[in-house]
Amino acid sequence: MVSARREPIIALGAQRVEAGGGTAQDGVPPGRGEVVQPLGVPPVQMRVDHHEEHPATPVGWLDGGMSLQLTFAPALSRPDLLAAPVAAALRDLPEVEVAEIDPALADTAAFCERYGVSPAESANCVVIAARRGGETSYAACMVAATTRADVNGLVRRHLDVRKASFAPVEVVTAATGMEYGGITPVGLPEGWPVLVDEAVAKTGSVVIGSGIRGSKLRLPGRLLAALPAAQVLPGLGVPQNGAGVPPGT
Repeated sequence: MVSARREPIIALGAQRVEAGGGTAQDGVPPGRGEVVQPLGVPPVQMRVDHHEEHPATPVGWLDGGMSLQLTFAPALSRPDLLAAPVAAALRDLPEVEVAEIDPALADTAAFCERYGVSPAESANCVVIAARRGGETSYAACMVAATTRADVNGLVRRHLDVRKASFAPVEVVTAATGMEYGGITPVGLPEGWPVLVDEAVAKTGSVVIGSGIRGSKLRLPGRLLAALPAAQVLPGLGVPQNGAGVPPGT
């Protein structure tokens, strides 16, 4: 049994993106008191506070000691679990919730396994560098964690550029003020298109990054489609081929 107190953290940074897939994302506050720590998993730090919290929906969760508890609360009630640009952007999105997680489990595969969230319930955000002539612009792609963004096909054609590839991590972190492993479409720089796969836009609830590695956001897919720079693209996410897939948002 492990029980510890964790001080609030506000972190800025970004997340790695690599050819063929999505990025790492988001967060969950562990429950109060003690938790059973799965073998080989870093200790989960506990936070004791007095705001209202909402247990995550149990659908799709693993049973017993294989999963850790996610507890969601209104995102604006936990600014300590949000990157600064994300907190600012969420002022107009009261439906969004946030949950604290172990930062070591921020990558999508590790997060889904340890917190019992199905990859179909998660979406990855990958930032694309689009080049035409001597100019480079950036765009974000939101795809289900079970798929990868069609960067060299649909994305390149949609942006009408000569070349499209995953943006370097250091560029993304510096430009977004977000953390590696937590890049999210909420609060991205003005002028960056947010391309949302149609399947993600239609989800009733989806888990995404929060801007930091220590938490995840949960929101209806329609809110992603309604972001100021959002464009819904059918077929943006294509089945994983097992190669070149980034670790997740």
